[in-house]
Amino acid sequence: MVTITVSAAARPPALAKGLPITLDVSEEATVKDVKTKIAEKFPKFKTARQKLSLKGEKKGLDDEAKLTTVLGGKLDGAELQVKDLGPQVSWRTVFLVEYGGPLLIHPWIYYFQKAWYGREFEHSALQKYVFAFVMLHFLKRELETLFVHRFSHGTMPLFNIFKNSAHYHILSGFMLAFDVYAPKFREGSYRIVGSYRDNETYLWAFAGLWALAEVSNLHTHITLRNLRPPGTRVRAIPRGFGFNLVSCPNYLFEIFAWAVICAMTNTLSAYIFLVVASVQMILWALKKHHNYKKEFGKEYPRRKAIIPFIL
Repeated sequence: MVTITVSAAARPPALAKGLPITLDVSEEATVKDVKTKIAEKFPKFKTARQKLSLKGEKKGLDDEAKLTTVLGGKLDGAELQVKDLGPQVSWRTVFLVEYGGPLLIHPWIYYFQKAWYGREFEHSALQKYVFAFVMLHFLKRELETLFVHRFSHGTMPLFNIFKNSAHYHILSGFMLAFDVYAPKFREGSYRIVGSYRDNETYLWAFAGLWALAEVSNLHTHITLRNLRPPGTRVRAIPRGFGFNLVSCPNYLFEIFAWAVICAMTNTLSAYIFLVVASVQMILWALKKHHNYKKEFGKEYPRRKAIIPFIL
């Protein structure tokens, strides 16, 4: 056993006013073990709220990292600092809430026309297709959250559930639904009759492209899942369908699926959501691409981040 000191990164958190403290830990202890011992001293200061770092540094230490590694073997008398990250919520909960919004909002607007538009009317084939696409997309995302995704981080700040949900609930929820299911696109509308929006061949072609994008997106998520053993943060180089061209084909395929809906409807609401979502996914892809290259170095294949041969 060795003794280490844990102090507050700034002023002691309200949940751990007794800092600094000394802890007796095993020479084989990990950062997670230290967090657990802190939580034993301060029961309300849960491990998910703790960010441990080296004294004077801001970068947090990985839970799986051994103290012998992060402290360079000089354990006895070493000092770490802890910061309170504030209230946390699991990534899985955030995903379920943000994707669940459109699953409630779209049927609410689609089926209760009189409450939203002051009249009842027959939905066009276009509206029926888009409704099916949106519902299937977000149902797929919910099922992936429950049964496919393995999260590298257990929690995120509680505020994120409101920020992330606003993106989906407002842009792909209320704004898209209210616009696309409006009377202007009803059966018999001049915007529908005689246009490609009323052409079954075009609608089936759009459906095929959308389905291809969604299935491809699912395939990449399963590939990523299979790279990470349960309960670990192990990272490996993804390969295979989509990954031979870009680091994040899951984002590429999702953008393509929403681009199909934009082409079908040609509505401002769909384009706004596509642009906002695409910018965010491009930023995520660039960050992940950079991390892959940094972690695997020359072993990492030559590929772009999200758009083949371009970006």
